Order: sequence, then structure tokens, then C-alpha cells
Amino acid sequence: MKIYKSKIDWCLILLIVGVLGYPIVDGILSKEYTLSIVFSILLVLFYFLAKSIQYKIDGENLIIWRTKIPIQSIHKVYRTRIPLSSPALSLDRIGVVYNKYDEIFISPKEREEFIKELLKVNPNIEVKD
Repeated sequence: MKIYKSKIDWCLILLIVGVLGYPIVDGILSKEYTLSIVFSILLVLFYFLAKSIQYKIDGENLIIWRTKIPIQSIHKVYRTRIPLSSPALSLDRIGVVYNKYDEIFISPKEREEFIKELLKVNPNIEVKD
């Protein structure tokens, strides 16, 4: 099994921390401690979710969190910067098209090595830059 960590765009992380951090500071300054506690919990939750983002190639399957994608069902991989919600901590992403209409956006740190591993299992995957 090969495990690939997500690439991290620090400006994206700073944006999220800023958006979640502002209500924490505002809650403390305005003595609305419930607001600070709720957003602190959200920030901790984000940290653990972000830390758990990884992509596993386990034999014939690509595993993203608990989603198992048979690599034989993948027919196209392409570079993208689409900012849609996805298990990726970077906007420097790859789109993985599988089955008939399914698609997921991920951002493995070692992109080229990741694609080579997919191609070892399924050499019919179309790779676009």
C-alpha cells in the first residue's frame, strides 16, 4: 500500500484559519464566550480533518478517506485548479474521472509519482496536463 499526503497551500489554510479565527477573537473581546468556544471547536475539527487527508493506493483500489475507487474504473486524470469542495488542501489539483459520471478532485504532494502508480495498475488511464 502506498500513501500520498495532500499538498498544502498555506494561503488557503491561512484563509480558513482567518475566517474561523475572527469569531474566536471577536467572542473573547465582546465576552461572548460561547461564540469563541464553538468556533474553537470548529477550528480543531478542521485541523483533524485536514491532517487526515491522504490518498492510498492499495492494490487495485484508490482509497480517499472511506471511499474506495477501483483503479480499473478510472479513465481520465487531468490537472485543474477548480476550487470546488474536495478532499484537497491545495488548489493545485488533479481531477480523477471514474465510472461513467463520477469525478473527484485531489491534491497529492507527489503528483507525478501518484499518477505513475495509477498507471501501473491501469495503463489505459488518459493523462491530460
